[in-house]
Amino acid sequence: MENIRFVLIVILAMISLMLWEAWQADYGPQPEVPMQTAIDANGNPINIGTENNQDTSELPLSEVVANNIISVNTDVYQLEIDTQGGTLRNLDLLDYTVVKGEEQKIRLFDSSTEKLFLGQSGLLTSGKSVKLPNHNSELSSAKTSYELKAGENILTVPLTWTDGNGLNYTKTYTITRGSYVIGLDQKIDNQSANDWTGRQYTQLLRVPHSDGKGNTFIRTYSGAVVYTEEDKYQKIDFDDMAEEDLKTKTIGGWSAMIQHYFATAWVPPAADEEHYFTKELSNSRFVIGSYSNPTTVAANTSAVLSSQLFIGPKIQPMMEAVAPGLELTVDYSWLTIIGKPIYALLNWIHDNVVNNWGFSIMGVTLCIKALFFPLSAASYKSMAKMRKLQPRLAQLKESYGDDRQRFNEEMMSLYRKEKVNPMGGCLPIMVQIPVFISLYWVLIETVELRQAPFLLWVHDLSAKDPFFVLPVVMGITMFLQQRLNPAPVDPLQAKIMRMFPIVFTVFFLFFPAGLVLYWVTNNTLSIMQQWYITNKIVGKEPEKT
Repeated sequence: MENIRFVLIVILAMISLMLWEAWQADYGPQPEVPMQTAIDANGNPINIGTENNQDTSELPLSEVVANNIISVNTDVYQLEIDTQGGTLRNLDLLDYTVVKGEEQKIRLFDSSTEKLFLGQSGLLTSGKSVKLPNHNSELSSAKTSYELKAGENILTVPLTWTDGNGLNYTKTYTITRGSYVIGLDQKIDNQSANDWTGRQYTQLLRVPHSDGKGNTFIRTYSGAVVYTEEDKYQKIDFDDMAEEDLKTKTIGGWSAMIQHYFATAWVPPAADEEHYFTKELSNSRFVIGSYSNPTTVAANTSAVLSSQLFIGPKIQPMMEAVAPGLELTVDYSWLTIIGKPIYALLNWIHDNVVNNWGFSIMGVTLCIKALFFPLSAASYKSMAKMRKLQPRLAQLKESYGDDRQRFNEEMMSLYRKEKVNPMGGCLPIMVQIPVFISLYWVLIETVELRQAPFLLWVHDLSAKDPFFVLPVVMGITMFLQQRLNPAPVDPLQAKIMRMFPIVFTVFFLFFPAGLVLYWVTNNTLSIMQQWYITNKIVGKEPEKT
């Protein structure tokens, strides 16, 4: 029984080590040859050919992009639209830089070979209907640049196509000021003599993502995600897509490619049945998307098929307003049930109390300590009683050191006589472990903390402390807290315990400053609480021998 607390601390150390090991780089860059993809007449994702059915799947990018590029500038985006299919490419987030203080913006959609990532959409014609544009079709645009000007709230970018016989098609992107949602409307104006039948599709094409940071130790999920009514949030990494194609249908839902801090998701109409698919293409290129059920547009009528594209930072309140479950792309792993309330509290304290994410972390820590105060108080009382018994336990160790069974019997008898529960002192650690892991994921995944300053030298709570001050302070607080706890009777365990502050300090040197700030605050509050309880119980009474 005396080893339980020691074992729990070892477990905490192992968890910290696993978190340390998890801080490895995202997938390395894998230069690939880009390829155009789409869906066949039966709704299956395939390589689509040119108008004469010649397969273009292996053409290099330079052979398929000799088209007009439309530049679009808004208050949150700078992006390009290719007139070939109206494909979205080279989208930069104006409010997010790669490195704090520098000019280079975060780029999501990317037409470069090594970082290929495109947003594609179009129509899939059924039966004998006239073939309407897919993402390989050349569209027309009245302008080569669009800009959301001061005083304007909405920007529309239309692209058109006609067969010359009364069948007209207009693809319109709509961007609203301050929003990371791009509306997509595909209008079929059928002024011909025949009905038209087909379905719309949307898809994301990309190579495995790399943030290009090399050995920064941060490992977060980058890959595909699908949300359905039946299975809810489901990760589909690139290995999964390589092994098996996804084919499922549901009402509403969405499909996405996500990475650290940012997400890109096609969201079809919530009331419509949608068919979701994934497919691996040659040379490690992957597609995730969906297509609708067939729609018939009668002669001399028109119809609009709509969808939405969310592309931007993973800010949970904003994503919740776009589609059910979209906020789950902020992944707190298996501790979501704890992580989401912690995030909500963190966000509330920031918005309503302090307006500083560092002080918000300290506020969350204080609230957690207050929530578990009764439990912690009982535990610290138990440890204080254990501390009083240390001289007597040492005497027992000296008397029965060679007889392990007799020593344990005498020790348990002493515990019963003094009404001490040796498990009581373990409760703070048991409570702390899931909270610590939850805080880890919240601080790693919360984009609001990205490049957020705290005080003085801490300019980015999501990065390591540049001068390692917080990790050193954390080690000191851990040492002081350890001094208030009863030392293990076993000399070897006691020696190992004395090493923990040093080991944890090394672990935390490269952890995010926000996470270390939480640990420093937690340790400081624990020291204050434990010192008060210990002295209240022990006081100045001489220890029994």
